[in-house]
Amino acid sequence: MARDRRMKLLLDVFNQAFSGRSWHGTPLWGALRGVSPSLALWRPGRGRHNIWELVLHTAYWKCIVRRRLLGDPAIAFPRLGSNWPSLPSPTDAAAWAKDRALLKHEHLLLRRVIARFDAAQLRHRGWRSQWSNAAHIYGIASHDLYHAGQIQLLKRLARKE
Repeated sequence: MARDRRMKLLLDVFNQAFSGRSWHGTPLWGALRGVSPSLALWRPGRGRHNIWELVLHTAYWKCIVRRRLLGDPAIAFPRLGSNWPSLPSPTDAAAWAKDRALLKHEHLLLRRVIARFDAAQLRHRGWRSQWSNAAHIYGIASHDLYHAGQIQLLKRLARKE
């Protein structure tokens, strides 16, 4: 558990954005509840992202933030591509479960780093980044919430078709 009150707050915000109860609405993990592979693949239009792509994108950035906080160039996302990794082939129920598990795994790895992070390093820049370590931590929480909102909207749009 985080020792410093700043770290405790950042960890609380990080947890709440992913899977915690909050006043603002559904967190990222909650937004994925009940999403089938077919719904995850639905696109609102040509060239628009689908839920499955958002899952891989959020998992990717959790990995990159972990690498930046630790300054470890050996940390690499386990899938090909960056920012928007390609969908697996085939895109079936097993692959969807695997990619949701990847998101949760990347979240837990980053959570472990944040829980042990030295508060004295919050103002320092993240490795190979213009942003501070603190900005990376609250930024990744904001990133989760942003995409949780997108997922909620995509679910509603898909049900109208």
